[in-house]
Amino acid sequence: MEKAFLPAFIDSYFIALGVLLGGSIIGGVGAYLSGEPPMTTIVEFANRLKIWALVAAIGGTFDAFYSFERGLFNGETRDILKQVMLIVSAMGGAQTGWIIITWLTQEHLS
Repeated sequence: MEKAFLPAFIDSYFIALGVLLGGSIIGGVGAYLSGEPPMTTIVEFANRLKIWALVAAIGGTFDAFYSFERGLFNGETRDILKQVMLIVSAMGGAQTGWIIITWLTQEHLS
């Protein structure tokens, strides 16, 4: 059973946001415990986790490809548009998380 579009759109945003914030901050705790600079490590993790937050938010890649396939070969252009909007939502969540991390760490100032 497929989820309605608006809840999936909102979920996509917040899943990407949570993956990026949670992964970066927990990675910073690990860096602190191992004697590395935590703030620098948090920013590095945030930069590397952007794409993985996007993949996690859209639920893997096979569903996205299946939606594109249906849109192209079956003439269901709504599926393509919905999938693009979900990807844009996930990108927005990942970017918001990255902005929050850079704002909290202030690494761009040093």
